[in-house]
Amino acid sequence: MIATPSTTEKRVTPNPPLANIPQVELKRVVIVGGGFGGLKLARSLAGKEFQVVLLDKVNYHQFQPLFYQVATAGLEPSSISFPFRKVFQRTPNMAVRMAELKSIDAVNSTIQTDLGEIAYDYLILATGADTNYFGNKNIQEFALPMKSITEALAIRNRILDNYEKALNTRDESERQTLMNIVVVGGGPTGVEVSGTLAEMKKGVLPKDYPELDFKPMKIYLIEASGKLLNGMSEQASASSRKYLERLGVTVMTGASVTDYDGQTVTLGGGAAPLHAATLVWAAGVTGIKLDGLPQECFVRGNRIQVDRTNRVNGLENVYALGDIAYMTEESYPNGHPQVAQVAIQQAANLARNLKRIDLKQDTVPFSYKNLGSMATIGRNKAVADLPHLKFHGFVAWLFWMFVHLMSIVGIKNKLVTFINWAWNYFTSDQSLRLIIRPEQKKATK
Repeated sequence: MIATPSTTEKRVTPNPPLANIPQVELKRVVIVGGGFGGLKLARSLAGKEFQVVLLDKVNYHQFQPLFYQVATAGLEPSSISFPFRKVFQRTPNMAVRMAELKSIDAVNSTIQTDLGEIAYDYLILATGADTNYFGNKNIQEFALPMKSITEALAIRNRILDNYEKALNTRDESERQTLMNIVVVGGGPTGVEVSGTLAEMKKGVLPKDYPELDFKPMKIYLIEASGKLLNGMSEQASASSRKYLERLGVTVMTGASVTDYDGQTVTLGGGAAPLHAATLVWAAGVTGIKLDGLPQECFVRGNRIQVDRTNRVNGLENVYALGDIAYMTEESYPNGHPQVAQVAIQQAANLARNLKRIDLKQDTVPFSYKNLGSMATIGRNKAVADLPHLKFHGFVAWLFWMFVHLMSIVGIKNKLVTFINWAWNYFTSDQSLRLIIRPEQKKATK
């Protein structure tokens, strides 16, 4: 057991905070970020024991593992999104606000947001991680990340828009560049999006664009390390590569992208450049530094160093969980993997500990239970590493679908996703290939 850190009794704010949050006679838990960890914690705490304030820049939970299916027109955004207010419709002492965190004042237990100042008794940082471009400004400008629903839609728009342009160019070289796609990053996201794109090239796009010859189209998957799916077994890595190459994906391991100008992909080591008008960047993540936290709180990748109760080192009532948190334990001396299960399990443990702290009981240290890893590589193909079992192929694909379907928030979303998957499986087609973007307002004279 870990000794409970001393906490102040319920604070009485002499003046109402600037943000319009109801004042109640309960300790206030402010959660910044409504991802897997933030949502799990809010659901576990909301009710009679605490007032919970959930802040997020959008008003819905996003199911990140299926972003790639939105990007490749397999699912609509609404299928993997769920409004926070719908989740907490009948929950007392719960406040949901669309807001962006600006800074933290740990001394006075307040945060500044674009809605104003919000006081807290416990602050939980569950802000996740952002795309890491490793300091390359050109790649940041021209590549397409996939860390949100809007970014996944941008990829879908870009791919479809490029094929529309390819129909109308007479320049063969330009047409080839418009049709080629480069995916950077050989983790689950890169592997999954590459496999889906390869299946679209084979069975979907030729029907949509019969005037185009898709045989010369190239799909490249580039990974800087020596293998795909670094966090999984050698068997999973080898199987995923075999599946992708059978689908026609050019897999390049031990290769790095050093520059991209929107048309030409420059590789390290003097390798020949690649020509593609679409580059999907799934090569890494980094935390976002938060104003007000001491510099010594941050470690490699801008993650926030926390103890085994997720409390930020050096701060009394500030916690971090999920991708942004850096916690070490004996089995994970370099920190936990940045995956959903870590965030969910940390949130469950933190919820128990906050209740124990409120009752002046000792807290329980967190220990991560690895439930396994999975990745799908298209129709009937997936790899799965479970704690005592490793398998691939059709059974792994069914298992992957079941786990992801059950993890989506909302019964309607589960049903819609299942119907889309079933329709796509039996018809090898979808009707979701829409280019949707906001219209630019015309200047008035």
